[in-house]
Amino acid sequence: MKKILLVALFLPCAASAQDGASVRRMFEAGQYQQVIESAEGESAPEALYAAAQSHQKLGATGEARETYGRLTARPEADAWHFVGLSGQQLLDDQTDAALQSARRAAAMAANLSDVHYQLGLVLAKRQDWSGAAVAFDRAAELNPGYAYAHYYGGLMHYRASRPDRMATHFEQFLKLAPEAPERPEVLQIMRTVRGR
Repeated sequence: MKKILLVALFLPCAASAQDGASVRRMFEAGQYQQVIESAEGESAPEALYAAAQSHQKLGATGEARETYGRLTARPEADAWHFVGLSGQQLLDDQTDAALQSARRAAAMAANLSDVHYQLGLVLAKRQDWSGAAVAFDRAAELNPGYAYAHYYGGLMHYRASRPDRMATHFEQFLKLAPEAPERPEVLQIMRTVRGR
């Protein structure tokens, strides 16, 4: 009886992780509207985060801010609260505040790849290429299937003059997200670097 109860307790977590992975795959394929639609009525933070980023990709800043707001509505004891706050602050070009919020999230949930990903986005906006590369490396280390951690990690290593690290990340990105809208850009950068 106890085993059945324990399994039942862990099933919702497994389903949530699976749903987060499927939402991320849609995002990686450039299916931004589908990501947004799948997050409607959804409370899983991974789905909301992907939906906010999808709104940004579609140029809908107000909707992105609102979706990040759904994350900030979570309790302050939850790292996702600060991920959402950092997202909103980054939209408003408040990079100092966004950095503080992202660092707070990373301190609270050091093993959550999305907090390091958000930290990387903030550091990239601040043009701290090597700092952003470290954050995206950590996100990819924690979740090797996180295609955009590899994409942005590759870009940051490229800008930090580390073509070896760039190539490793870009190769993973191309394997993980073959339908990503950024694929032609990545292939071009790799051709340019290899042609030197």
